Amino acid sequence: MQSVIIDTITTKEIVPGFTGKYYHADNLSIGWLDAKAGHTVPLHSHVHEQVSYVEEGKMLFIIEGEEFILEAGMAITVAPNLKHGATAITDCKLIDVFNPVREDYK
Repeated sequence: MQSVIIDTITTKEIVPGFTGKYYHADNLSIGWLDAKAGHTVPLHSHVHEQVSYVEEGKMLFIIEGEEFILEAGMAITVAPNLKHGATAITDCKLIDVFNPVREDYK
């Protein structure tokens, strides 16, 4: 078992306008992200199942060409290998969970 103070985790820029802190367990990664209005995570895919929760703000998600607008209190799941991306409509705070671990975010 391990514990961590989230504020001690180094913040990483994921793409311009999206920064986050990631904590990694044996089988999953969780991230606390800030996104600036108007910035985009380009369309991409990965082997991880992903759940994104919008804690604050309004975010446009695109999954396999379908658009979803999520506001604070809403979550969305992205199955492995689906092409997806997101654009912050407003400044946002997000929580992302990935299974398996995002080794590339360590």
